[in-house]
Amino acid sequence: MSQKTEIAGWHFCGPTLRDGRPVPADGVWLEHTGPLVVYLSGLHLSERIIDALAYAPGATLCRVVGGGTVIRDDDILVCTRRRIEWRIDAESILRAFARRCALDVVHLWDAPPVVREYLETGDEAIRLAAWDAAWSTVQDAVQDAVQDAVQYAAKSATWYAAWYAAPDAARNAAQAAAQAATRNATKNAACNEAHGAAVNAAWSATRSAQDQLLTDMVLEAAGRAEELA
Repeated sequence: MSQKTEIAGWHFCGPTLRDGRPVPADGVWLEHTGPLVVYLSGLHLSERIIDALAYAPGATLCRVVGGGTVIRDDDILVCTRRRIEWRIDAESILRAFARRCALDVVHLWDAPPVVREYLETGDEAIRLAAWDAAWSTVQDAVQDAVQDAVQYAAKSATWYAAWYAAPDAARNAAQAAAQAATRNATKNAACNEAHGAAVNAAWSATRSAQDQLLTDMVLEAAGRAEELA
């Protein structure tokens, strides 16, 4: 459904926009004149950072306002106008967030000491050792038909956090951590219907908590802690 309005949100970008145009300066309206098609055509944003992260092509995070005609679709909106209010290089924030997501579920498996040390400190000198330790346990899990899916997801969170580029590390670690937390919270549900409802509730709560954490980290790093208070 389309509407005429202005909506504040978040948008990640790389060195250029996806269509190759330069990223506009802060305060300048970017205009789209063609058809609006979610994911394909128009100017996109998400109201939560955790949702915008799913579509991030780079580590520059922009606080934006979308306007003109706006079409909403689940966790993303597309509009005919978008303006950047401010931006931040979120590389280090996203890596710290990825480590935090992995730490949140590290208790679900017997993590090697180097894994815990890397997740707690972010020490680049031991990053590859932490990744190697996590990768070995993930590979073992793949070979073990009875491996608990909760542990597999928790181990994967560290593997992602220690290896990928910042946006990929953050979204993949968050995804794995959310899966581990959700499964751990709901694996004893009594029946399929109850389990499905419990999974949805646990997933929503975990993702909301992750979004709050990431938003707080971004606003503190940007010196804008008063926003969204």
